[in-house]
Amino acid sequence: MSTGNVAGGSNADEDFDETQQLDCSAVIADVWLLLDNECDPHARARLKSHLDGCTPCLEHYGIEQQLKSLVNRKCGGEQAPKGLRERLTLEIRKTVIIRETRG
Repeated sequence: MSTGNVAGGSNADEDFDETQQLDCSAVIADVWLLLDNECDPHARARLKSHLDGCTPCLEHYGIEQQLKSLVNRKCGGEQAPKGLRERLTLEIRKTVIIRETRG
């Protein structure tokens, strides 16, 4: 079985069907990427294929989907104060600049 992050790519030298070989822990770790539409099409297809054939992972995905929906319903209309949004935006930009400079 494959281990690690599903969305992280694949090893071209592997000659098995990686869709069938996904480690459930890697799928569960990447469920939020799928729910938030933050994974590439290849990873999305691999995750969905695994979920289609793995009842425990599919159940976990359903719970996460319901939780995300609940949070969105209960908190979706609220916005952070303008000053907080500006400070967070500035901090995110600083972090990105630091990472790009160090990278």
